[in-house]
Amino acid sequence: MKVKNEESRTETPYYQKGNEELSEKFNVDKAKGLSSEEAEKRLNEDGPNQLEENEISKWTILLRQINNVVIYILIVAALLTLWMEHYSDAIVIGLVVIANTMIGYFQEINASNALDKIKDMLSTHATVIRDEQRKEIEAVDVVKGDLVYLEAGDNVPADVRIIDSDRLKVQESSLTGEADSIEKTPEKIEEKVGLGDQVNMAFASTSITNGNGTGLVVATAEETEIGKISTAVNDQESKKTPLVQLIDNLGKTISYVIMGVAALLFIYGLISGVYSLSALSLAVVTMIVGSVPEGLPATTSVVLAMGVSDMAKNKNTIVKTLPSVETLGSVDIIATDKTGTLTKNEMTAQNIITKQAEYTVSGIGYSPEGKIELDGQSIELDSDSDLKLLITSGYEANEAELNEEEGQWKISGEPTDGAFLTLYNKAFNSGDSNYEEISKVPFDSDYRYVATLSENVESKERKIFIKGSPGKLFALAEAKDSSFDTAFWREKVEALSSQGKRVVAVGVQDADQNKDTLEHEDVDEGVTFLGIVGIIDPPREEVIDSIKTMRKAGVEVKMITGDHPSTAKAIAEALGLSENVQTITGLELDELSQEELVEKVNDYQVFARTTPHNKLQIIEAFQKSGKTTAMTGDGVNDAPALKKADIGVAMGLNGTDVSKDSANMVLTDDNFSTMSVAIEEGRRIFDNIKKSILYLLPTSFAEGLIIAFILIAQRDLPLQATQMLWINMVSAITIQFAFIFEPAEPGLMDREPRDTSASLIGKHDAFQIAYVSILMAVFSLVAYDWLIASGANQVTASTMVVNIIVISKIFYLFNVRTHALAFSKEFFTNKKAFLIIGVMIVLQLMLTYVPFFQEFFYTESLTIVEWLIAIAVGVIVLIIAEIDKIIRMKINKN
Repeated sequence: MKVKNEESRTETPYYQKGNEELSEKFNVDKAKGLSSEEAEKRLNEDGPNQLEENEISKWTILLRQINNVVIYILIVAALLTLWMEHYSDAIVIGLVVIANTMIGYFQEINASNALDKIKDMLSTHATVIRDEQRKEIEAVDVVKGDLVYLEAGDNVPADVRIIDSDRLKVQESSLTGEADSIEKTPEKIEEKVGLGDQVNMAFASTSITNGNGTGLVVATAEETEIGKISTAVNDQESKKTPLVQLIDNLGKTISYVIMGVAALLFIYGLISGVYSLSALSLAVVTMIVGSVPEGLPATTSVVLAMGVSDMAKNKNTIVKTLPSVETLGSVDIIATDKTGTLTKNEMTAQNIITKQAEYTVSGIGYSPEGKIELDGQSIELDSDSDLKLLITSGYEANEAELNEEEGQWKISGEPTDGAFLTLYNKAFNSGDSNYEEISKVPFDSDYRYVATLSENVESKERKIFIKGSPGKLFALAEAKDSSFDTAFWREKVEALSSQGKRVVAVGVQDADQNKDTLEHEDVDEGVTFLGIVGIIDPPREEVIDSIKTMRKAGVEVKMITGDHPSTAKAIAEALGLSENVQTITGLELDELSQEELVEKVNDYQVFARTTPHNKLQIIEAFQKSGKTTAMTGDGVNDAPALKKADIGVAMGLNGTDVSKDSANMVLTDDNFSTMSVAIEEGRRIFDNIKKSILYLLPTSFAEGLIIAFILIAQRDLPLQATQMLWINMVSAITIQFAFIFEPAEPGLMDREPRDTSASLIGKHDAFQIAYVSILMAVFSLVAYDWLIASGANQVTASTMVVNIIVISKIFYLFNVRTHALAFSKEFFTNKKAFLIIGVMIVLQLMLTYVPFFQEFFYTESLTIVEWLIAIAVGVIVLIIAEIDKIIRMKINKN
């Protein structure tokens, strides 16, 4: 859907408009606000400030599962057998239809609605200025032009342009991905900037962390940034995975061919006049039921389901839709958020520079594990008096708290402050200070520092500790010491900044013992400069090896982030995304046409300062360039791209509910390195699904050939419809359990990603399916004729045919399950296959000898000689298939 009244690209954005221009546009007095009557009028015109419902009925989902060529054919077959009063056949076919339909239904019905979670993020109440009074109203009643009062603890109810602020800070990581709260100001911005740099705007669903202010509502409901995300999520249609598309196409092709052959055989039977209409109809229905691979959806689902279960138990991965697990195995590109995915989202002090030396700090994240080193060696804090005081000052001049919760270290406050708390814990092995806070000047964008007046509990000495932007502290240091070497320190700051690190300067000042309050004027006379600290959101160490593995497997990792380009590029280089990391910003992307973006998108490894819309554009561009694309993320801003990607992967620990509901998979440990494990598992599953299909089709085609040969020869049918369904469903699914446990083939992660546009069945695959089908059909008919000629009845002969096909399947399994020769070291790599074969043999014995099965499936007991003939046929099929494999191996080697 289109967002109504959306600003055109040529209109000046709200962040570039002055207060007077805004008042005029929305016809509102900045002091009085709207009148109640005007607000009511606008509410009626624009509608409530809420997101639209998006609900699909369960009946619609159920009907989707029936919309399948194979299901249509089986339904027609069931109706025909019912009409001909073959009730047992009709019941079995009907049960197959119900089983396949319900499998698909329950897969889809379990998916949650991401839009509901987005709605839950929106504010429920708002404080507005109307009729010159401050009023609290329902957030759904907020209209464009309303003046909204914002203070710490509030959620922003709509997109607003800040017109007045007092130390107002907003946490908007859900939209931009940036961890720190953003200081907001009312001044208009002259240049064009991205979403993360619009410091005079506050957006719906974000939260006020500090100060207060007033904003003019410029967008409500779907027009807000969160509304655009909701619309984008809603607009992304559910798409079929590459595997499902391949299987659907294969099923349709096979079904159309079978129906065409069946029609020709029916016409031939009518012309020949040998069969009655009912007998001919039953024969054609039996051929269709035997030839159509009705076990294909079920067997594919079983292989996928077991793979999904294994990933949840052993690989920290929850897969929400079964085919998604295979899609990872075919991806060419993984587009990923930076914060919290490639990095820990835990700001860490890594460098300390004092007048005496340059130190490094080991350990990452908020966990106090690590030490301060000089040239790779641990140091004593007393060896550098400035170092010890710098760490203490950074700890005291702080507005955050660091606590351990269930083994996880978490901060309450700004991540930069958290880095200094962790640094102190590493240095002193404790979170307790000798100083007690007396007074504090909180961080303010006008002053760009935080300062604390503290007293030493032992010596009663009082000091002012201060930390803030380097530029501000340089000026204060110069005021204290005219010989302060500003050029030297600027050079050090630039060196750390070029590495993508945030640089914080730290100072101290002695205070009078009787001083009890702290004001900005107290530090204006100057401070003693202690040094600078380089802080970064560090790459996850395990991700580096994972990216190496993925690059070897032909999978490229692309970083999409709201961070500054230099920071993002530094992280990308540290992670090893490419030998030559190329960066582009969201604003630069906006200047490209869709065709230019598709042409150039693969040239870049880092996409910085991006908006949610940019992320969606990038994913679409990768897909249009022919790449199968995965997207990982954890924020609301990632939701549209997660849903658009061929497979969306959300973080389970720190991911928002919106991201998790938009994704196909969830990493329960938030560990990006799990992706390489999941890719390998996806490739293994695809290999095993392809093997199971190559294994299933010859049996179905052999049954169809048997009926076709009989009709052409104008003889009695050797197989009943229920016997064919036994072969196609019971025996096929039972034996195909073996492919669930088939281990990965050697060199699986050395391959390039598979071409998802390529056919599932190659030329040689089709050749092998053909000759194995013919072998099974011919041997079955020869055995059938031999038994009839030997005086056996038709029931015994048909029982013999069923067992020949099933025993041949058992032997053929050993050829298909590995690319190596059947009787090689790979023979025993799948021990559970032997257990499954044992189960199948027991089922065949029950089918042959148990009276209930004999009555329902038209079978009869066999002699030892008849069993030996069935085994001999299976051995011949395996030998011929193995000879073909040896020939292929020699051709490939040459």
